[in-house]
Amino acid sequence: MNQPVCQSCAMPMENEKLFGTNQDGSKNEEYCVYCYKNGVFTANVTMNEMVNICVPHLVEEGMKEAEARKMMEGVLPTLKRWA
Repeated sequence: MNQPVCQSCAMPMENEKLFGTNQDGSKNEEYCVYCYKNGVFTANVTMNEMVNICVPHLVEEGMKEAEARKMMEGVLPTLKRWA
């Protein structure tokens, strides 16, 4: 089974604790806890702004900034929130 990724930021959701929540408090398996809470997105950002939010996290994990930026610019447009 494929590991779900957040359809807003592309973060791998390795376990249920990373799932966001719907308005009724149930788990949302499409969006992560950082992007989606109580049935709404936690930040009103553009896709470009989301790239700028995600890149530093990838750099912290060892990616080069240019590589991380290119990857995010390629992945985000394919996700549900940005499609």
